Amino acid sequence: MNFALMMLLALCIDLVLGWPNALFVKIGHPVTWIGALIAICERRLNSGSRRARICKGGAAVVIVLLTAGGLALLFQKLLPQNLIGIAIGGIIAWPFSAARSLHEHVAKVAEPLKANDLNGARKAVSMIVGRDPTQLDQAAIARAATESLAENSSDGVIAPLFWGCLLGLPGLVLYKAINTLDSMIGHRSDRYEAFGKVAARLDDIVNWMPARLTGLGFCCVLPVRTIDAFKTMMRDARKHRSPNAGWPETALAAAINRRLSGPRVYETRVSNEPWLNAGAPDPDGSDLDKALALYRRLIALTALILVLIALI
Repeated sequence: MNFALMMLLALCIDLVLGWPNALFVKIGHPVTWIGALIAICERRLNSGSRRARICKGGAAVVIVLLTAGGLALLFQKLLPQNLIGIAIGGIIAWPFSAARSLHEHVAKVAEPLKANDLNGARKAVSMIVGRDPTQLDQAAIARAATESLAENSSDGVIAPLFWGCLLGLPGLVLYKAINTLDSMIGHRSDRYEAFGKVAARLDDIVNWMPARLTGLGFCCVLPVRTIDAFKTMMRDARKHRSPNAGWPETALAAAINRRLSGPRVYETRVSNEPWLNAGAPDPDGSDLDKALALYRRLIALTALILVLIALI
């Protein structure tokens, strides 16, 4: 079956429709269904010694992946091996692309930021990052939103399509399950550090290639300074605390010639992160618009690549 064409269809439906709120109210979303299963596993298994929590966390990962991946494989096996099957597969894959919602969420930060509405910008950015919004000034809000756009371009768009192209519906759904596991239990906190260790390491593995492809994509969609952006990415990406997030974040920072990362506050904890593209000024609301324009070009480039793969 032509998985690339299936993923292209899913991306196109998402870009046109997103995930309608009426549909969410009525049936939720496949990722929230996966999240509900993760929450059940966490409540029942997250106890005992550190070693026991690591083992139980690994068991939770296996339960979630077998359930989600098994259902995806069953659906794929039932699809007819023709264009009708590809169309049905594209519709099934549609909810697992977040291209439109990511653009909308970041745009909602840019608008109040450009209007100097600090409270509105803080409220909007709190929907996409885990930092304490009351501690963020305009520059910190712009950095947080730009970083979220870069990282989620990989996690929410490129990585699902990458694994979907390789393995079809099982690859797509398994990736989203791993990413959701990491989002929910992959934190370095007293509660989750041990229980979520397996999920966090697995998320690092499955995002290794997509993160670097996303960073390369941001460099390639630049009308100028492509080589400079690539050199900056190669120099600074490894400074990031994450083995993967630094690649798209540094590429986008270089693309708009602004600095990202740096010290930030999570609840009461200060995280002293190094600067990416240090020496450049802080971004503002207009830079968020530039970043969103590059994101739209990245999506167009991704669609073109899917077309070429589908034809091959």
